[in-house]
Amino acid sequence: MTRLTLPFPFAGRPLSLLAREPFYPLLALLLAALVLAFATLGVLKPLAEWHWVDLLSEGGMAVMVGVWLVYVRGSRPAGRVTTWLVLGLAAMLVGEWVDALDEIWRLPKAALWDNALEALTPLGMVLLTVGLHHWSQEQRVLSRQLAQRERFVRDHRAVDRVTQLADAGYMAQQIQLERDLGRDGCVAMLGLTGFDGFVREHGIRAADRALEAAGLTLLLNLREGDLLCRYAGDRFVALLPGCSAAEGERLVGDLQAALATLNLRPGLRLPVRAALHATAGTQSPEQLLLDLLQKP
Repeated sequence: MTRLTLPFPFAGRPLSLLAREPFYPLLALLLAALVLAFATLGVLKPLAEWHWVDLLSEGGMAVMVGVWLVYVRGSRPAGRVTTWLVLGLAAMLVGEWVDALDEIWRLPKAALWDNALEALTPLGMVLLTVGLHHWSQEQRVLSRQLAQRERFVRDHRAVDRVTQLADAGYMAQQIQLERDLGRDGCVAMLGLTGFDGFVREHGIRAADRALEAAGLTLLLNLREGDLLCRYAGDRFVALLPGCSAAEGERLVGDLQAALATLNLRPGLRLPVRAALHATAGTQSPEQLLLDLLQKP
């Protein structure tokens, strides 16, 4: 069965999943019903009585909360955290929507339901806060899982599409950070000899799968606190904080051995080349990485 996906900001979410969830139609129906209720039960205020600042601020807040709701729901998988966040934002949206409609129509004093609906705004803030609390716990778990991919800084713009590792620019920033903190360490670069021929023979998709497998293999063999990035092509670069030259050589040997056993195709293994350099020095991190690239 073909898997249909939605465009940004729903990229990657199955169309069938959203089709089974009538959330947006129900929410739109509720907002339309509120407009109809105000128009039917209320009296339209003269234009001179409209408070434009209040109308624009409350209406603008409703629009912005709606945008937040779309992004949160479109970019997160289902689960407890998503449920709390969505409920909180939806409640805030309805409350702000009623606030904006109050600026346009005047309801009878006996009608108290609009005041009750306006109370959804602070209630939504409470629900959103609960969701953010669970989200912070979720982020701690994800940060531990991604420790070898991002360390102290998270920047999705630096993530490589194929390997899900950060790029060379990110590695250069981390090397400079180690220097600024006055810590010694090593940088290792590893690559697959003959990978260009593998790409020509087996194609781009097979090459991408091989690079992804190589990245995962290296991650499994790095120490806790190390950082792995993709430099370019078949080259990977690992930051080994607090590592002496002797220990770095040993770790690089272990990484070479792990990659050497990797089956790119049944029975096909490529030789692994590696180079090691200390993070200390006066040369720029970018030049350090270029020097590693030039080593055999």
